[in-house]
Amino acid sequence: MTKIPFDIIGFDLDGTLLDTSGDLAAAVNYTLAQIGRPPFSVDEIKPLVGRGAKVMLERGLAASGGCSEALMQQYLPVLLDFYGDNLIRHSKAYPGLVKAMDELHARGVKLAICTNKYERFALALIEQMGLMQRFDAIIGGDTMGAGRAKPHAAPIEEMIRRCGGGRAIFLGDSINDTLAAKNAGIPSIGVSFGFLMQPIEELGADLIIHHYDELIPALENWSDDRVVQPLPG
Repeated sequence: MTKIPFDIIGFDLDGTLLDTSGDLAAAVNYTLAQIGRPPFSVDEIKPLVGRGAKVMLERGLAASGGCSEALMQQYLPVLLDFYGDNLIRHSKAYPGLVKAMDELHARGVKLAICTNKYERFALALIEQMGLMQRFDAIIGGDTMGAGRAKPHAAPIEEMIRRCGGGRAIFLGDSINDTLAAKNAGIPSIGVSFGFLMQPIEELGADLIIHHYDELIPALENWSDDRVVQPLPG
């Protein structure tokens, strides 16, 4: 069995571990309905995700008729309350994820999450999905305090610390993920099936995968001496 050269595999949450687009869309659309604005499709919601609920709502309001501080103060609690009560109606793990996690765990690799979702929602979501026991650390967008979410290095560094230290790599679907990894001095893998706001090649990840079946072979074949080419889709 080929050795995996990492002690810790970190994952972004929305659009990387789980397809949460249906539940995020429902929360945004419920909130917009209270203002009398039309709903977004699930595909239209995906580019709004990546920097937490506040930014998601700001983007949704801006795209649906305009955003103001007064609207944010009034309707962010509405969105958060609805989402907190409806975390897993539509959310699901990406194909091949659980099998890959089982294999990594069997090889002694620690798994962790670093997301810009509020920590309380990340913990509740993972718990309700029955995945909590698989992770050694879960870091949310507010865990490190204001202004220290991804792409800041602090949450990645805390993720590694809580896992006991060691060599880490981070998977994500956004520029915030690859920048956070780079700022923390670790390599990154981009997932092409996530909530992309730009072409996956523009994220600057060290490697791209198109399915979780590709993750373990990619890690087994990792090389620090060259740029690893994307696996075929």
